[in-house]
Amino acid sequence: MRKTWGVALLVLSSAPALATSEYTPMQCSQYFQPKNWLPLSSLPKNAIDIQADDVEMQGTASAEFSGNVDINTTKMRLSASSALIDKERGLLNATGPLTYQDAFTVVKSSGLYADLNNNDISLLGADYQLTQQVGRGGAEKLYASEKEISLYNSSFTTCPVEAPFWQLEASTITFSKQDGWGESYNAVLKVLDTPIIYIPYFTFPIDDRRKSGLLAPVLSSSSSKYGFGMALPFYWNIAPNYDATITPRYMSKKGLQLISEFRYLTAQHQGLIGVEYLNKDDAEPTLDSRYLVHWQQQSYFNEQWRLSIDVTNVSDDAYLTDLDSKYGNQTETQLNRTGILSYLGDDWLTDIKLQNFEVLGAHTESYAALPQISWRNRTPYQWQNLSFSFLGDLSHFRNDNLVITEASRLHIEPSVRFSVEDYAWSFLAETSLLHTHYEQDGDFSNTSYEKSVSRTMPKVRMHTQLNFERKTKLFNNAGIQTLEPQIQYLYAPKRDQNNIGLYDTTRLQDDFAGLFREQRFSGVDRIAQANQFTLGATTRVFDNDSTERFNFSIGQIIYLSDDVKPSAQAYNVETNYNALFAAETMVHWHRRWYFSAGMQYDADSKDLIQSHTTLNYRGDNNKLVQLNHRYANSVSGYEIDQIGIFSSLPINQNWQFVARYHRDLNASRSVEVFAGIQYDSCCWAIQITGGRHIETDLNQTISHDNAQFDTSIGFNFVFKGLGDKSNNGANQLLQQGIFGYRRPYFLNN
Repeated sequence: MRKTWGVALLVLSSAPALATSEYTPMQCSQYFQPKNWLPLSSLPKNAIDIQADDVEMQGTASAEFSGNVDINTTKMRLSASSALIDKERGLLNATGPLTYQDAFTVVKSSGLYADLNNNDISLLGADYQLTQQVGRGGAEKLYASEKEISLYNSSFTTCPVEAPFWQLEASTITFSKQDGWGESYNAVLKVLDTPIIYIPYFTFPIDDRRKSGLLAPVLSSSSSKYGFGMALPFYWNIAPNYDATITPRYMSKKGLQLISEFRYLTAQHQGLIGVEYLNKDDAEPTLDSRYLVHWQQQSYFNEQWRLSIDVTNVSDDAYLTDLDSKYGNQTETQLNRTGILSYLGDDWLTDIKLQNFEVLGAHTESYAALPQISWRNRTPYQWQNLSFSFLGDLSHFRNDNLVITEASRLHIEPSVRFSVEDYAWSFLAETSLLHTHYEQDGDFSNTSYEKSVSRTMPKVRMHTQLNFERKTKLFNNAGIQTLEPQIQYLYAPKRDQNNIGLYDTTRLQDDFAGLFREQRFSGVDRIAQANQFTLGATTRVFDNDSTERFNFSIGQIIYLSDDVKPSAQAYNVETNYNALFAAETMVHWHRRWYFSAGMQYDADSKDLIQSHTTLNYRGDNNKLVQLNHRYANSVSGYEIDQIGIFSSLPINQNWQFVARYHRDLNASRSVEVFAGIQYDSCCWAIQITGGRHIETDLNQTISHDNAQFDTSIGFNFVFKGLGDKSNNGANQLLQQGIFGYRRPYFLNN
């Protein structure tokens, strides 16, 4: 008969146990991940519960237990063959084979000695398993205390098998429970049981907390851009709310580049400052030092005041296309520099904006807004079904390189709306009065611009929509189909605006939603004359779970007179379509399959303006395939007709293949080719990528038909548990490059 003993001992208080990690990689399912230990719920504080087949008292202060000994305290659990406890001194000796478990480890050992008063424990011949994170190994001796675990003549690995791919063998390995980091002394890193490197001192993470140190290096190769490349990041944990990453990047064709990023977080501010610097580019001897500076910040001063800053500056136009950067895309033609101070009052919303653009390459210069103050009432004033609103802006624009070098603009726009909304229908009638005054400076010789211009005009918009629904068996036996016809009338009188410059105004996109906009241009420098109806309808099919399985939308603008057609206004010949027809659709007939398509068509000239088509399959385990086609009849004077494919195919539980291909049908050539393969397991990961795409050099003019290609190879290797976590998944691989992978409903714009 087993005997149960309760022993009360005085022990020192300890810090609370570390939070339990619930994440275990799927590919680590074969990895023995023991359940976290919890003390007996019925165990009183500072007590020991002992169960054994036999007990022999040795006086009043000691007892020897034998046969299936099971010892529980508020700090640990021990299963052993025999144990000797000195109650007076709080000492415990146990012989094995035994199993020891606390909130941090599970250890199988041949012998144990413990000071229960101080919670200090020593084990001999230990095979240990960490429970707060993945990690295991062996040691001649293991010492565990409240703050740390020390291993002597030991090993550590995160690999799940008995013959690990890699392991660290060291004279001493220490795990700090408080700091979340491990330290090793006189360590040898072995791969496939072969010594690779001797490391006198090394630190590595054992949870998600941060510590200064080297991160995993990244190797790459580019045939024409930078040759062989290697980046070695160093992470600097300055303070709990400040850190920095400093990365020397060597490129055989260009030289040594220094990349740094500083992040900060305070009670009112959060942001980052990134600086990239290349003192001399060996491949571009005519250029001075090359650099990039990026500053991003969000500030919350109080409930009313907010500040947003986003500034990027580069030394030359080709910096992003030539050197790459996480702060900009290779396809960008201008860099934004914006600071916005916002006031969120009870009655008014106000933005004070400073904005400038750095134009890259031979593209149209932009105006800087210094400043632009805009305001509107936060909640429209209501009376019956009428609502009254007021908005305006006061702006000052500058650009010394354009005809109009400086301009000030005041715009005010009061409006009144009448709206009724019901389940089956809605109606909106809105009228606005737009008044804008300009003061423009510059050399206006041989131009139509004027120094002082005032423009006042009304605008009327009426929109109504009906909502029908019926039961349907399409895609689902208990589905619902809706039909949503809508009609809009828009009126704006003709005003001569050729004497006004374009400061922050551009043409908006002509998709289906754009047909029902109340204006053709962003900004207020151009208010298009309008006397038109827009007719459209949308039908949708929902299944019995209210998931949208199908939709189809179609619409067209009908102009009531020739003088209001876009070609008669001639603001931009390339984007004037007189009978704009737009349609789009989505079919989600299976949970894994998506199809989407859209088009814009000029019914007058019988020209296809734009179109896109996408077929998307998403399976389990990052399996996905996307086929797409894009067409635009005029982009910077060129016709775009391209097909593309994205694919991510799991080979097995650990291996993944990713590929991406785009082809220009007009030029009969590839635009971008990319392929990558990665292996990801509990203990290590490797990623090898290769690509070929058209190289862009914005420092010089290269014709569309004289394109040059760049071929690159990338290599990334990570020992799991010895450096930064590998987060280069298949989806991230697909998003790299010029044409990043997007879900179908992101392809419309």
